[in-house]
Amino acid sequence: MELSTLQGQPASILGLAGQSIDAATVLLAFEAGINYFFFYNLESENFLGGLKSLLLTNREQVLVATGSEDRDISSLRLYLDSVRHCLNVDRVDIFFIEYVSPADDMTQVQVLLDELRLWKDSGVVRYVGVTTHNRAIALEMIKRHQCDVLMHRYNMAHRQAEQNVLPAAQKAGIPVVAFTCTRWGTLLKGHHNWHGKLPTAADCYRYALNHSGVRLALTAPKTRQQLEENLAVLHAPQIEAQELANWQKYGNLIYGTGQDAFDTQWV
Repeated sequence: MELSTLQGQPASILGLAGQSIDAATVLLAFEAGINYFFFYNLESENFLGGLKSLLLTNREQVLVATGSEDRDISSLRLYLDSVRHCLNVDRVDIFFIEYVSPADDMTQVQVLLDELRLWKDSGVVRYVGVTTHNRAIALEMIKRHQCDVLMHRYNMAHRQAEQNVLPAAQKAGIPVVAFTCTRWGTLLKGHHNWHGKLPTAADCYRYALNHSGVRLALTAPKTRQQLEENLAVLHAPQIEAQELANWQKYGNLIYGTGQDAFDTQWV
């Protein structure tokens, strides 16, 4: 399945996630070639203000993606309605059931996914998404075609998805959105046993995008300058084999300094 806008344009290889950036930065991202915009909730007022302004004149050229960690159908419906009202849109392109984990009641998750399918059938959502860090859950979702889009952790340090999740998703035709590509910024900070150059955020996105099973890398810059640096990936997404191997060695070091179970669980 190909991720595309209402107008049929393919999703950009970089997606912008709403954090502390302002409305003007959202417009800059779109003008530079980003057409995939993701937000976790309605608290990022500046980001949402910029997105709403963009949608006024470019709705059919933009993919609006969001989701919820709620496991209650009524809460999901309320959030969906709030998003549509906030952005003044009839439909949301991608809605994710977020952070599905082993702690979840999978029967309840199935109920939620069935509900999202009804939303898709009625036209208020275009793609059903699932977000998970857990590879076993990701594989099950792929095997049973429970989602149209999978958002999954993948970066230089967390590479186990290369062995099973990414190939399975690719075979099933399910696009993968890679997130935490900089491993919450720790890949940019270096390691006391690493004496080579450090990766930039753009290098981290290029690494993720290098795998053919990754359709899109999510970026969440905090400033306009960071966004401008990351935009270079749109025009030069390729990475050389030697550099790839180099970043894998570096990722091994960074992975080994995980501060808690969440950093290292499920690789």
